[in-house]
Amino acid sequence: MSATPAGGVPCRVVVCRDCCCGSGKVTGVDHAAQTERLREAAPVRVSECLDVCDQANVIVVQPSAAGRAAGARPVWLGLVNDPAATEDVVSWVREGGPGVAPLPDILDLYAFSPRGRPRTDVS
Repeated sequence: MSATPAGGVPCRVVVCRDCCCGSGKVTGVDHAAQTERLREAAPVRVSECLDVCDQANVIVVQPSAAGRAAGARPVWLGLVNDPAATEDVVSWVREGGPGVAPLPDILDLYAFSPRGRPRTDVS
């Protein structure tokens, strides 16, 4: 597992694994393998429904202590249903995630705002 460049608390990852995300409703995805791959890069919390089922599989990358100090907010990623997308998330998390490393252009395609929350861009 990686740490932030400053050696503080690394960013954390939340994976939705409930009614749609992590279920057979999203076909062709090895949900357990995706979760384990993310765990190799950062602490992962498995959540019940995050109420954005139209974006299944949802991954939320929470900033590290350094990222929060830089003003970063959690980044919500939806439709992460491809191993290559998971690898892009892993790479970004290992680089420091929100507020520490810029959001890669490819992940910008997956970023969304959950209902009632404005999207915050990260750098």
